[in-house]
Amino acid sequence: MENILELNNVSKKYARSDFALDNISFSLPAGCIMGLVGENGAGKTTTIGCILNTIFKDSGRIKIFGKELSDDDKEMREKIGVVYDSDNFPGYLSAAQLADIMSGIYQQWDSTLFQKYLNIFHLIKEQKIKTYSKGMTMKLAMAAALAHHPQLLILDEATSGLDPVMRDEMLDVFLDFVGDEKHSVLLSSHITSDLEKVADYITFLHNGKMILTASKDELIYQYAIMRCRESQFKVIDPEDIIAFRRRDYQIDVLVSNQKEAGRKYKDVVMDQTSIDEIALLLAKGRLKWQD
Repeated sequence: MENILELNNVSKKYARSDFALDNISFSLPAGCIMGLVGENGAGKTTTIGCILNTIFKDSGRIKIFGKELSDDDKEMREKIGVVYDSDNFPGYLSAAQLADIMSGIYQQWDSTLFQKYLNIFHLIKEQKIKTYSKGMTMKLAMAAALAHHPQLLILDEATSGLDPVMRDEMLDVFLDFVGDEKHSVLLSSHITSDLEKVADYITFLHNGKMILTASKDELIYQYAIMRCRESQFKVIDPEDIIAFRRRDYQIDVLVSNQKEAGRKYKDVVMDQTSIDEIALLLAKGRLKWQD
């Protein structure tokens, strides 16, 4: 399966900050949705900035559609739709005025498709953007991102301001977008239930490091958490431990192969896990490579 997006050892340091993006590597195949997960400050927005070349990386390589993006590559930018978790457009514009501007920027701008999404999202094109709620502005940004027929959508917390019904409708839009297996979505989100519904792959970031990337099905159906007493934890092979966290009366241990761990450690309680619990354990627990 061809990769639409590839990151290899991407790093970025800030002179006036202790934060650094450290050797981020992952691939997003065509026809797939990847969730980018991490707490605030984990490096999600910096990663997206490096991909879009709005933040200059210090090292590493990023390929989109097989080549690196340059500032003057208008053809490649036509293929990328972007939605940020912030004010995407000036408030004094209406959706109709925005469409006029966008039609002059994108050669593939489709006014009919834009109006279709305005209807789907229940947005009035004559209404000023400054009167929109946060959810409405996110829906407008999504309509604009889709209306120039991109092949890659990059979304930074694009569902965060939406109510559950509208989020579910938006997720259906994402699934429809990748349905022909020629388009892909990179979705940064802290709403892990959304990712469980639509993501094919999930990459976890923490303190600027990529700590895990795997398919969603692998995470949900093969990964597990062992609930251990201290004596049980001491006999676990360190190679079987991805991360662990000490609780009041037990130690939670994340393992990647539930069946194999069950055979090796028969007396330990083994629970199937969720994306949310994996994210919490990776963020708050101790990782194997930290030992």
